[in-house]
Amino acid sequence: MENVFQNLKPEKVWQYFAEICEIPHPSKKEEKMVKYLLNFGKHHNLETVSDEVGNVVIRKPATPGYENKPWVALQSHIDMVCEKEAGSTHNFDTDPIIPRIDGEWVKATGTTLGADDGIGVAAQLALLDATDIEHGPIECLFTVDEETGLTGAFALKPEMLKSRILLNLDSEDEGEIFIGCAGGKDTVGTRYYTTEAAPEGMSAVEITVGGLKGGHSGDDIHRGLGNANKILGRALWEISNDHPAARLVSFDGGNLRNAIARDAVAVFLIPSGKEKEVFTYIENLDKTVKNEFKITDPLVHVEIKKTNNPGQVIDSKTANKLIDLIYAMPHGVIAWAQDIEGFVETSTNLASVKMSNNTITISTSQRSSVASAKQNICNAVAASFRLAGFDYKHGDGYPGWTPDPNSAILKITVEQFEKQFGYKPVVRAIHAGLECGLFSEKIPGMDMVSFGPTLRGVHSPDEKLLIPTVERFWNLILNILKNL
Repeated sequence: MENVFQNLKPEKVWQYFAEICEIPHPSKKEEKMVKYLLNFGKHHNLETVSDEVGNVVIRKPATPGYENKPWVALQSHIDMVCEKEAGSTHNFDTDPIIPRIDGEWVKATGTTLGADDGIGVAAQLALLDATDIEHGPIECLFTVDEETGLTGAFALKPEMLKSRILLNLDSEDEGEIFIGCAGGKDTVGTRYYTTEAAPEGMSAVEITVGGLKGGHSGDDIHRGLGNANKILGRALWEISNDHPAARLVSFDGGNLRNAIARDAVAVFLIPSGKEKEVFTYIENLDKTVKNEFKITDPLVHVEIKKTNNPGQVIDSKTANKLIDLIYAMPHGVIAWAQDIEGFVETSTNLASVKMSNNTITISTSQRSSVASAKQNICNAVAASFRLAGFDYKHGDGYPGWTPDPNSAILKITVEQFEKQFGYKPVVRAIHAGLECGLFSEKIPGMDMVSFGPTLRGVHSPDEKLLIPTVERFWNLILNILKNL
């Protein structure tokens, strides 16, 4: 595959990012990346260890004169969110990511780019490979399955790290240094359904919601983006309200629990003779949502077309409960922080609605920087499932990372940032989850900051990486290491 990064600086960072793009590494399927990292460590004669879940640590001794500096860990996750455009035939298990340059941005062709967190991994590899950089003893921690369960961070044994200083390279806004994050938990609802013969005198239609940006269910939840599941649920509820004889055949929306749903589709049976009314309603709803999301999601569209009658429908009791549930289920910002202006405290994401083997599965995720508020919104989502006759199960969840404004590594990072950029960075917490929350729980006293280059549209096929920020990100890492 052509290396589109060959003229970009720093050369080694882009070289390794290009190699990462060629290695399939979906969440929970990082075996090829783990093998690549182990071979990298062996090839460079560096101490390399791994654990039973696939986390890898590669250690590099200090450069001469820096032996007395403290151990420092640099950390990124090696899995990526796998989202693709509708109609794409890309197979994330086997196919490489195809990057391309669009002005000042790097994007992928029809898929997520994987710069979250492949660019962090690339910077670590470039650092381990370098022979002309001054630093104390370092170790690079590469964790698995951050995106779908924080599996690597959960399984990490404290003794795997010598460091008590950690630079997390999994942030997405140049000019911002993160010192805290929200905790989170997933809540999944399921309900069994039966099918029955479709009533006579019905016409089948397919209703589709698309054109939405999607995005990160934590970082982007406050941006007012549309959720395809909610919009489609709204359509079905209003059609059912006007036409009680209408019957649901299928509903499929969203994909990943940590991504805002970009598209959804349902097949619905409506009484014959009512087609014109329903088509007119959808045309009007399309105009309505275009107006409602004209700033945040201007390409949203709701479409309807006739389709073949499959002859089977979901039992009416389950279908009615499902439609009520999707319409009523909370989604978005639940509370703003009282002590940090403009910071989301609590949110929930109606991520996906899937039907398979006569079972409806609805995936949601809740986040909060306040533990009690996190549990409260989880309970509210569970109550919604219970009212609709769904069974529900909470995931194990993960802790938040409590900010420490007096952190020593924060002080050094801010000083080096100011020297390099000429202005003060914003120091804040992030509503998304970071592995730092688990590291702080497992290794009390671990002093941490998180920073990175600028990314946009993460967890969606619109993901893009701002090229000029990569070199500045790299230089900031070097300056921090040199001046500890």
